[in-house]
Amino acid sequence: MSELNSLLHSDWFALLDERIKVNFLAVCQKIDCMYDKNPDGIFPPKKEVFAAFNLMTIADVKVVILGQDPYPTEGYANGFSFSVNPKNSIPKSLKNIFVELKDDVGKEIPSDGDLSNWAIQGVLLLNSVLTVEKGKPESHSKIGWEEFTDAIIQLLSLRNNKLVFLLWGAKAEKKKEWIDQSKHLVLIAPHPSPLSAYRGFFGCRHFSQTNTFLFANGKPIIRW
Repeated sequence: MSELNSLLHSDWFALLDERIKVNFLAVCQKIDCMYDKNPDGIFPPKKEVFAAFNLMTIADVKVVILGQDPYPTEGYANGFSFSVNPKNSIPKSLKNIFVELKDDVGKEIPSDGDLSNWAIQGVLLLNSVLTVEKGKPESHSKIGWEEFTDAIIQLLSLRNNKLVFLLWGAKAEKKKEWIDQSKHLVLIAPHPSPLSAYRGFFGCRHFSQTNTFLFANGKPIIRW
């Protein structure tokens, strides 16, 4: 299989400054070694690490939903934050997202957790950390992915206009420092996990607020 860095579409890589490129290549080299040693114990599958990026160009992005790191359960992670493959059961956090979505815009709760339809419409489902070790949440949080994904957020904020950033949870909220809030809409709520969803995620109405902002700025709404 190709080296991990080559799996990121060149359009995204070309936008990074030289320091971030160097860091990105170093991180990819580390992760490549991990896949070589334990190909079935690193998630998502290597070919899907950059799936969220490779489905769109930076100009296509309308909304960013920021997650933490991939699901550490075998077969679940697919390169998109919060999303799971259709054959899998729906994780609790994603169930809560669907509950809020129904309460907010009336969307019936789907039978699976595949969010690729959102991505096709320009929703960048971005995890701060792009890989994880099987059964060990946040196991790759100190490897260097955050510098890369922070740079992506900065690029989006700088190059695009009138984006919506959905920051759910304290860790996601910290990313607001990279976003120009004078030109973008930043919506913040507690994480949708069962531990915190009742503290303000339920009732946040982020989905309708997103579409109201997009419509007001002449952009197609998201068909959640």
